[in-house]
Amino acid sequence: MPEESGQKQNWERDVLEKTLLAAVAEQRKARRWGIFFKSLIFVYLFVILVIMIEPFSLTSIGKGKAHTAVVNVIGTISEGSDSDADRIIKGLRAAAEDGGTKGIILRMNTPGGTPVQAAYVYDEIRRIKQQKPDLPIYAVVSDMCASGGYYIASATDKIFVNRASLIGSIGVIMNGFGFVNAMNKLGIERRLLTAGRHKAILDPFSPVSGEEKAYVQTLLNRVHQQFIEAVRQGRGQRLHDDPDIFSGLVWTGGESIELGLADAIGNTDSVAREIIGTEKIVDFTQEEGVIDQLAGRLGTSFGQGLLSAVKAAGTSLQ
Repeated sequence: MPEESGQKQNWERDVLEKTLLAAVAEQRKARRWGIFFKSLIFVYLFVILVIMIEPFSLTSIGKGKAHTAVVNVIGTISEGSDSDADRIIKGLRAAAEDGGTKGIILRMNTPGGTPVQAAYVYDEIRRIKQQKPDLPIYAVVSDMCASGGYYIASATDKIFVNRASLIGSIGVIMNGFGFVNAMNKLGIERRLLTAGRHKAILDPFSPVSGEEKAYVQTLLNRVHQQFIEAVRQGRGQRLHDDPDIFSGLVWTGGESIELGLADAIGNTDSVAREIIGTEKIVDFTQEEGVIDQLAGRLGTSFGQGLLSAVKAAGTSLQ
């Protein structure tokens, strides 16, 4: 009897061990499948995110074959915008370095921007033309090409417009508001401390002195003269002798051709087909990458968190 009892206990122990081992194995198997499916879902969501943030551009297919390269200059030309100098220059360089590029079109619709950003692009266009004299670079204007936009366009070989396009605005502007009279009426006292006699130049809450106004006007005149010289250098003998050209006025596309500010009527397709000689168009406009966008958003979130922490610390010290 004791022997039979021992055999029964061993049998039960074996069955229990096998059951436990089978349960553990099943749990491990289920865990592995869970990790696999979670990873699969993560990859799927990441791909969807990439597609949403940076959609695949069909125009980029076929780089290397004969094509017309297009770089967009749309909106205000300023640092950090969709048309900042760095982005435009990267697009121009990529287009110029592609072996299949037969010509470059700057597709322009801009009211202008900062003179510095425009000058960067202007200089880059002239540099590319020196390195690749046989590679034509054209500007094609849709609605508007004014101020800093025209600064850039004047560096190209030819400027094509629509009859209703607005061209010109070759001038420099600095504007603001003055609240001195309003403060006097409201009885508000302005308290301003500076180190440096002209540190608060053009302060909107202080009267403008004649000396400071004349100094700022001199600065504007110098920048305007740089603008004029760049346009004269780019357009050469095509410009007509009209004093209003550099007055800041704008003209329609048809008028701009008569004044020598533009060369002919045309659009992107017609210039690619009839002037450059290839209908295939490849967009070399540099878009912000996924990593850059995510890094920018993370940086913004971090900055907001830091600002909140600083504000909280300041409140607690009061």
